[in-house]
Amino acid sequence: MDFYLEGLDRQIRKADENPSVGLLLCASKNDEVVEYAMSRTLSPMMVSQYQLQLPDKDILRKKLQELSSLPEIEKNTGGSDNA
Repeated sequence: MDFYLEGLDRQIRKADENPSVGLLLCASKNDEVVEYAMSRTLSPMMVSQYQLQLPDKDILRKKLQELSSLPEIEKNTGGSDNA
């Protein structure tokens, strides 16, 4: 994820914007895997509890459509596809 966030920050982020953040959603939790995955990183990171059920698909779809209609996203991606 650091690779993609760095690319995003170097290529797309504007000078007046905060550094990008990433979010990983996982189907299961393993404390040992989290510990090993985070042990060498210097980036600030937080690990939170997980939910066994995602929000309703209609809520997620609506939120994604709202985000995809933001002018900055449209400009940087060449337009929004509301598929």
